[in-house]
Amino acid sequence: MARPSLSDPRYYFNRHESWLAFNRRVLEEALDEGNPLLERVKFLAITASNLDEFVEVRVSGLLQQVEHGNPLAGPDGLSPEEQLQRLAAELHSFVAAQYDCWNQLLPSLRREGIRILSVAHLDRAGHDAMDLFFTRQVDPILTPVTIDPSHPFPHVLNKALCVAFQL
Repeated sequence: MARPSLSDPRYYFNRHESWLAFNRRVLEEALDEGNPLLERVKFLAITASNLDEFVEVRVSGLLQQVEHGNPLAGPDGLSPEEQLQRLAAELHSFVAAQYDCWNQLLPSLRREGIRILSVAHLDRAGHDAMDLFFTRQVDPILTPVTIDPSHPFPHVLNKALCVAFQL
């Protein structure tokens, strides 16, 4: 019997598709009604955090390879461009599944007295609490920055919330 060639792409999983499959299994835990409600919310949050890092690191790496004209296929036989095409559909499907999961969790959270409200739905006490939180927690850490010819654009931290206004 001949030994199989380890260079045959049939013997390899795409590492990015494998990672997404793992994250799907984490999402299944969020959908499992046998798990406690807040654990399910945590599983969903884990998938969101994982997906954020996946796009920032892995997808951006593939995009850089495509931009630099790297046609080299990985062990699975897929070029960076082919990987991106396959990942695009899977990523869209995964994000849709995350939203479906969240929409399934919301009614259960409401039944337990946990509500997610927009500012428009807050009562007077809610507005007052929000104003107090802003005054004590948010306003002290706001840092105004001027950008003009004598003040170059500042370094923006990854995942930092930044707001710009033009006056």
